[in-house]
Amino acid sequence: MKKYFFESFKNYRFEFKHLTVFFFVLLIFQMGISFVNKVSVNKFLTKTQEWYKRDSAERFANITTTSLELIVETVKPVDVLQPEEKRKIIRAFNIVLSQQIPQQNVREISLLVSDGKKIYSIKDGDVLYSYLYDNQWPLPLSTNGINNETIKLYKNFKNEVFATERIKSVLVDNSTFYIFVPFIPRGEYVGILYMKYAPDLTQITKEIAAGYDEMGIIYSSLIIFGLLGMYYVSSYTLKERDKVQQKLLEEHESRVKEKVIHENEAMFTKRIYHTHHKAEKIMGFIKEDIMQLPADTLDEIKYRIMKYAHFVSRVIYDMKWYEPTIQTIRNPLFQTNLNELVRFITKNIFLRAKSTIEIVKFNLELDEKLPCLQINEYVIWEIIEPLIQNSIDHACVNNLIITIKTEYFSDTSSARIIIQDNGAGIKKELLEEDSSGIKKAFLENTSTKSERGRNSGYGCYLAYTMAKERCGWQLDAQNIDGGCQFIITLQI
Repeated sequence: MKKYFFESFKNYRFEFKHLTVFFFVLLIFQMGISFVNKVSVNKFLTKTQEWYKRDSAERFANITTTSLELIVETVKPVDVLQPEEKRKIIRAFNIVLSQQIPQQNVREISLLVSDGKKIYSIKDGDVLYSYLYDNQWPLPLSTNGINNETIKLYKNFKNEVFATERIKSVLVDNSTFYIFVPFIPRGEYVGILYMKYAPDLTQITKEIAAGYDEMGIIYSSLIIFGLLGMYYVSSYTLKERDKVQQKLLEEHESRVKEKVIHENEAMFTKRIYHTHHKAEKIMGFIKEDIMQLPADTLDEIKYRIMKYAHFVSRVIYDMKWYEPTIQTIRNPLFQTNLNELVRFITKNIFLRAKSTIEIVKFNLELDEKLPCLQINEYVIWEIIEPLIQNSIDHACVNNLIITIKTEYFSDTSSARIIIQDNGAGIKKELLEEDSSGIKKAFLENTSTKSERGRNSGYGCYLAYTMAKERCGWQLDAQNIDGGCQFIITLQI
C-alpha cells in the first residue's frame, strides 16, 4: 500500500497552479500561526499582569497596615504623652495615610471603623490619634455616589476579613483593586484598612508586546521571503518544464499527423490495388464481349459493356478521391433496382469466371416488392461484390451454394440483403467485437481466408466502410448451421 501510494504520487503531474495554491496555503498558515501567537502572548501578559498587580497591591496595603500597627504599638494607652511626642505620632500617621498616594498609584486610603450602625472613615493622622487614644469617633462615611462602591464592598467582606484575618482584594473595571486589610494593633481588632489601588503597567505591556511583535515580524518576514524564493525558483522550473513539454507535444503532434497521413496514403494505395484488380477483371470481360459481337446478342453485350464501363469509371473515381462527395453516392436522381443489380453481378461477374462456375452455385431469393434505392448502383456493387467473393474464398468446400436474399418490410420502410453460404464459416475469433464494437472480420488487415495473401484483409473492410459511412447501412456477419451469413440492413 505504501509503495503504491509513493508510485501514484511520483506519477502525479505537479502543475504551476498546484504550486500557487500550496504557496498561498503556507502563507495563510503562517499568518494564522502569527495571529494565534500574538493572541496567546497578549493573554499571557494579561493574566500575568493581573496576578502581579493583585500581589503588589496586597503587599503594599499589608505594608501600610503593618506600619500603622507598629506606630500604634509604640505608645501604650496608659502613657501620658508630651505635646511634642503627640505631634510626632500624628505626623507618622499622616505620612503613612497621605504621602503614599502620589508615589504608588494609590487613589485612596483610609481606615474604616464601625460602631455597628454607621461606618466611619479615617484619612487624617489627627483623627486617627483622637480615635485611638482619646476615644473620639470621626465623622461617618457619607453615602454619596463616590462612596457607594466602598460601602457595598465593606459590608460584603467585613465579617469574612474579621473572621479569617486575611487580606481581601477585588478587581473593578479591570484596572482598579479595592483592598481590605484587617487592622489589628496589639492583637485587638480595630477596623479595616481600605486602599484603592490602580497600578499602571501599560508602558511595560507595550514594550513587551512591541518586542514580541518585532520578533514575530522578523520571523514571519524570513519565512515569507524564503517561501517567495522557493516559489520563484519552483515556478521558473515549472515554466521551463512546461515549455519543454509543450515543444515535445508539438513535435509528437507533428509526428502523429505525419503518421496518419502516411497510413492514409498506404491504405489508399492498397485500396487502389484492390479496385484496380476489380477493374482489371471487368476489362477482361469487356475485351471478351467485344471479341464476341454476333448480331443476335448485340443488345445484350452492349448492355453488359455499358455496365462494365460504368463500374470501371466508378472504380477509377474511387481511386482519384479518398473521400468522394455525398452527391455521388446518395442522390434522388439514382433509381437503383437492387434485384436487377444482384442478378447482373452473379451472372456476369462470378458465373463468367471459369473457376467459379466449377465450384459455386447461386440461389437467388429476391423480393420483387423491394422499391428502387436512391443510391449509386456501382457503390452498392462495391459493397456486395466483396462479400460474395469472401463467401467463395473462405468456404473451403466443394459444391458451394451461395444464397442471396432481399427482403422488404413496408411497415418500417426497411430492407435486408442476406448473403449466406454452406461453407466452413468464419473463425469464431473474427466474430468477436473490439473496444469500439466492430467485429474483427471487418477490421483492416483482417482476412477470413485460410491462407493470407499480401493484399488480403481489405474486402470485408472496404465493404463495411462503404456501407456504414457512405450509405448509412448496417452490416453484420454471423455463422449459421453449415456456413456463414452476411446481413445488410438499410432504410429505404
